[in-house]
Amino acid sequence: MTAVQSGTSLLSNASIVRCRLILGMVLIISSAGAVIPEGEHQGEAVRVFSRPSITERSIIDAHCHFVDCAQDSDGMDALLTAMDAANVSHCVIFGLPVVVRQDSRGNNQPGYADSAKAYITDLRLARAVDALKPGQRERCLPFICGFNPTDPNAVGHIRRMLAWYPGLWRGIGEILTRHDQLDPTAGTEEARANHPALDPVYVFAASNGMPVWIHSNAGRAGSEEPVYYNELRDAVERHPGTRFVWCHGGYSREAPIADITTMLDDLLSTCPNVWIDLSWTVYDDCVAPDGIPDEEWVALIERYSDRFLIGSDVTGRFDGYADEIRKYDALLRELSADAAERIGSGNLWDVLSTDSIQ
Repeated sequence: MTAVQSGTSLLSNASIVRCRLILGMVLIISSAGAVIPEGEHQGEAVRVFSRPSITERSIIDAHCHFVDCAQDSDGMDALLTAMDAANVSHCVIFGLPVVVRQDSRGNNQPGYADSAKAYITDLRLARAVDALKPGQRERCLPFICGFNPTDPNAVGHIRRMLAWYPGLWRGIGEILTRHDQLDPTAGTEEARANHPALDPVYVFAASNGMPVWIHSNAGRAGSEEPVYYNELRDAVERHPGTRFVWCHGGYSREAPIADITTMLDDLLSTCPNVWIDLSWTVYDDCVAPDGIPDEEWVALIERYSDRFLIGSDVTGRFDGYADEIRKYDALLRELSADAAERIGSGNLWDVLSTDSIQ
């Protein structure tokens, strides 16, 4: 046998092995829905096939925090690298409008945050985005959030940021009002979506074509009743020219609304100037518990496919970014192609458009 013939024979044998491996993978994948026998690799197999792929359609992250509650961050290079790995084209990015206080040993004090120290958060974000190269900068959509929502002078901070960084800002938020653990008012009066101090902010937003992202729990801790829902609804109805994105649909684990889909159906059917952000616990607990989309939620999202957004809601640390943003692939696969495109990317551009309110 010549050297060429020997090489050809070896190549054929290798090809046969590869074909057998590929055929085996196909058989495994086709039976992924079947019951897997018990064994030492059972858990590993389930994890592999239940994880969303990051090679699917390009999407937009509509909710990302550049810093954590200590105002620290992995940095813009780390975020852009994570976005590339997760096939995310653009990112709505905020600072955090609170700083969690620490005790004398350097430990965070749960439930105690101070907004008075958070004005710097917008400056840090602005400097980071402003330093990016052309092509990178356009992928980041920065918002202004570093103000106390009970401060009548909050709108003055927004005006300052626009004056100092003209042409940079795309919106306002995430405004923190009723929240499980982060009290943005540091023990003074309660922040709420319809607080009088926010009226000038909403008016300014409408006048300047800036949408508003707002966190406002619909319920109080330990209750399943949406006792605070009307605060958000009141703000939305009194400012029909302002585009609101209700972060997490008002849901949290400490205030798990019992019939949240009915509440959101009511809001979306009557208020054309509000969108719902599916990030944080509402997705994991309600929309797709254990990574499996709920049929009632899929029907609601399909019905209002032009009114939902998705986001990572990471806070300054981007090592787990791909898992947090690509988990939505499980939902997108259950929707029609048009609805998946809207929720994955198209709706964000509509919210940013001044022509988006019908």
